[in-house]
Amino acid sequence: MARAVAPLPVYRNALTAFLASVYRNALTAFLASAAVAWVALLVAAPYLPAAPAGLLYAFGAVICHQLPERSFHIDGAQLPVCGRCFGIYAGAAVAAVVGQAFTARHAQEAKLLLLAAVPTAITIALEWTGLHSSNVARAVAGAPLGAAVALIVMAAARAPELHYEPCPPTRPLDPNPPAPPV
Repeated sequence: MARAVAPLPVYRNALTAFLASVYRNALTAFLASAAVAWVALLVAAPYLPAAPAGLLYAFGAVICHQLPERSFHIDGAQLPVCGRCFGIYAGAAVAAVVGQAFTARHAQEAKLLLLAAVPTAITIALEWTGLHSSNVARAVAGAPLGAAVALIVMAAARAPELHYEPCPPTRPLDPNPPAPPV
C-alpha cells in the first residue's frame, strides 16, 4: 500500500512555522544575553582598561545624568549610570532571562507597565518635594519598571503573530471588475 504524501504547501507551512519558532527563540535569547551583558559591563566598568571604560562612561553620560551622589560606587569608582538607571537595567536583565518563558497579552501590557512605573514615580515625586531617597531605594524602585519593559519586549519577540509577510488584502479583489458607466 502506498503511503500518502502531504502536498508541498503543508511541508512549507510546517517548515516556515519551525523556522519562525527558531527565530523567535534565538531573538529572545539574544535580547536576554544583551541585557545581562549590559549590566555586567556597568558593574565591570571601574575595573576595565581606560578605553572600553571610557566608552561606557561616555555612553552612560548620554543616557543618564551620572550625578555622583545618586550613583553606586565600587571600590571608590562611580558606575556609568545612576542608581535608578542601574535598577532599571538590572530589573530588565533579570526579567529578560525569566521572560523567555513569558507571554503577555496585549491588554495586560499597559497595566503591567503603569503598575511597574509607580515605584519610580513615587521616588521622583518625593525628590521633587525635597525628600531625598537613597541609591538603593532608587535602584529598587527602578527595577520593576525595567522588568516590565523587558517582559513586554520578550513577549513581543516570542509572539507568533510577529511576522514580516505581506498583509492580506482587506477585501477580495475581483479579477473582472465591472465596466465603468458611460
